[in-house]
Amino acid sequence: MTFPLISFYLFAAITTFAALAVVSVRSPVHAALCLVLTFFSAACTWLLADAEFLAIALVLVYVGAVMVLFLFVVMMLDVDIDPLREGFIKALPVGLAVAIVMLVEMLALIGVRSLQVPQIADPALAAGMSNTQWLALALFNQFLLPFEVAALILTVAIVAAIPLTLRRRSGVRMQNPAQQVRVQARERIRVVKMAAERPAPQPETTTP
Repeated sequence: MTFPLISFYLFAAITTFAALAVVSVRSPVHAALCLVLTFFSAACTWLLADAEFLAIALVLVYVGAVMVLFLFVVMMLDVDIDPLREGFIKALPVGLAVAIVMLVEMLALIGVRSLQVPQIADPALAAGMSNTQWLALALFNQFLLPFEVAALILTVAIVAAIPLTLRRRSGVRMQNPAQQVRVQARERIRVVKMAAERPAPQPETTTP
């Protein structure tokens, strides 16, 4: 066995056990940390496959930003996990059955495609450049318009998700953008005129 193959088995085993720990540990903070380990181990497997861009994006975006945000929110909210785990044991057999069926389908699909689809050479190696450089050239030269359209669709989806998830809660102060837009300049500042009054002089008291 070669060193890359041994490293792949090691990273794959760590990824599998860390992913199982995400859904099995009791503390949500520990689950978030195990998910960080899962993402980092998966990034290592991408590096072994010469997909440097995917590995870097997985570490920077998910481990460096998303998971840090999740961990901060979980630690600040202090979620009571016991009510959420009440139905875990009842749903475990169904979840295992679904996972086994999905695993069999994925293995069958990979086996069928490996027999039918001919193996092609890596375009990055054929062009004599790294995976990240080749992906950047292909993305911003050949597929610039689909890339911009996808970015626009994601932006519209983010903006649409905000009003869809906005709901009124009692006892919580919320902003009303419609009222903020309709406000006039004269309504922002109110000048109050008050008559100036000189306070009456206080009598001086002498101590004997």
